[in-house]
Amino acid sequence: MARYALCVGINEFRTLPRSSWLSGCVNDANDLAKALRKLGFSARDITVLRDKEASKRAVTKALSTMVGKAEPGDHLVFTFSSHGTQVPSTDDDEPDGLDEAFACHDLKQSGDDWDRRTVIVDDELRDLFAKVPAGVLVEVLLDTCHSGSGLKDLDDIQQAMLLGRRPRFLPPPTPKGLSRARDLRSARPRSVDNKKLVELTKTARGSARPVLFAACRPAQTASDATFDDRANGAFTYLFLKALAADPTQTRRKLQSTVISGLKKGDFEQRSTLEGPPKSKSGAFGQPF
Repeated sequence: MARYALCVGINEFRTLPRSSWLSGCVNDANDLAKALRKLGFSARDITVLRDKEASKRAVTKALSTMVGKAEPGDHLVFTFSSHGTQVPSTDDDEPDGLDEAFACHDLKQSGDDWDRRTVIVDDELRDLFAKVPAGVLVEVLLDTCHSGSGLKDLDDIQQAMLLGRRPRFLPPPTPKGLSRARDLRSARPRSVDNKKLVELTKTARGSARPVLFAACRPAQTASDATFDDRANGAFTYLFLKALAADPTQTRRKLQSTVISGLKKGDFEQRSTLEGPPKSKSGAFGQPF
């Protein structure tokens, strides 16, 4: 069995002001890579992309390379810590007219929106995962916001910053873009966001079904925070703490432990676990 991992952490963004940069994403990527080595991954089979290294092209290429060499029995891990955002959908497959997207280092503006060529759209991830053959264990950790409904208003960001925490979410880059996104969200059907998250774990027949840990629910924001004077994503820090305490606990128990830590730390976010029911009763790294 081969093990491959891609860990991405982006604090700095080429065109964003420093006020919009993050602090804990690179630490997330480094810490996750270190933890994976303890779980049997060799250093040569773990790719870590940090800041300038993590352009849209570089992340997509590394992920495609990892997916392309996977064979039944292998274990793939993809982790991504950065800003989340949304971009207008280019087709009719999104009920609210918006695609979830994850910001890369080369993020840039295109009109009133973010340029799709500089973000990873959820559909792109799903299409890549669909190429993984059945029998491969795919585990994904997203320490970023995955839904625009997590930003009810810009006041949410200001409130979080008063607590020393920065939401990992970017609204559209202009007032016009923000207004349009709010209008689209307000008109969306109920439960649309929940369905979008689940869609990331669905693949075509004959493909592997990923297991996804997400830092927060759709109506929440993931936090960039500080623990013992060191920056981390709240989810990543607590996930790794729980995993180190008991690597054999089930994924369901692992999620429960993370949520308990978030509550204890007075974080509003609650991590989520998506995947086949059988996957939740096995430990991280265990096939199902």
